[in-house]
Amino acid sequence: MSNLRTANIEAKDARIKVRWIEFTIVRSLMICALISVVTTLAIVVILAKESSGFFQEVSIYSFLAGLEWNPLIEPRQFGVIPLVLGTLLVSVGACIIAIPIGLGTAIYLSEYASQKTRQWLKPTIELLAGVPSVVFGYFAVTSITPLLQSVFPSTEIFNAASAAIVLSFMVLPTITSLSDDALSAVPRSLREGGYALAATKREVSLGILLPAATSGILAACILGFSRAIGETMAVALAAGSTPNLSLNPLQSAQTMTGYIVQVSMGDTPHGSVEYQSIFAVAALLFLMTFSLNVFSQSILKRLQKSYD
Repeated sequence: MSNLRTANIEAKDARIKVRWIEFTIVRSLMICALISVVTTLAIVVILAKESSGFFQEVSIYSFLAGLEWNPLIEPRQFGVIPLVLGTLLVSVGACIIAIPIGLGTAIYLSEYASQKTRQWLKPTIELLAGVPSVVFGYFAVTSITPLLQSVFPSTEIFNAASAAIVLSFMVLPTITSLSDDALSAVPRSLREGGYALAATKREVSLGILLPAATSGILAACILGFSRAIGETMAVALAAGSTPNLSLNPLQSAQTMTGYIVQVSMGDTPHGSVEYQSIFAVAALLFLMTFSLNVFSQSILKRLQKSYD
């Protein structure tokens, strides 16, 4: 009888211990989620607070519609369009290069590569994500730019083309890996159905798998574009610091992140309009990426499909 009572007590203690462990895990996960939310809210509050001081000196219209950006030298101009144009020129150029290569690589890994080839090729591509961005920037200045100058002699030392090329290397792992996961998630029955109808591997890949994985591939491309917009050091080193309205990729350009790096070096007095301008630019960049994510989510919901 005493043994049974001891066993019941031990079982009860074990259940209590399990409940406490589960309670601790749940609360820990909740705290992690709250930290993310609080961090995001803190960023929004700081950007709004610092940007409000800037917009007390500069009108929102002149900031968003101005065609000249010259905040550090008199007469000061705070038209952000040259920075936005430089950001889009580099980011779109990087995606034009990276998306076809990444999608083609994903199709090869998913449908054509042997298991042995896949085991070493995919991790090798993903290793690019671990290379520091400053290394990519140095590579762009010392290797890519001289190569462009040998083909196009008018290429400037700092130019948008070399920044776009090196940025495409940086977003390539994201696009390739996520696109490969999207293609691999397509049910095997769709492939077998295509082959049962005497379709070739190319026809199955392009006619069945790509449409079926559209939502995942689109998510990969949008995420890669967001990654390109937010890149800092590589673009700051390769593209230069000359904001202009030119669409010529062989000329120097300044991105929004590049300007933030330039002013954050410590030469600008704290609390000045020039200092507060980095928060205005950062707030605009935040709104751009946030709008892009909302837009991507709306598209994904429309294109997302379920399979039995």
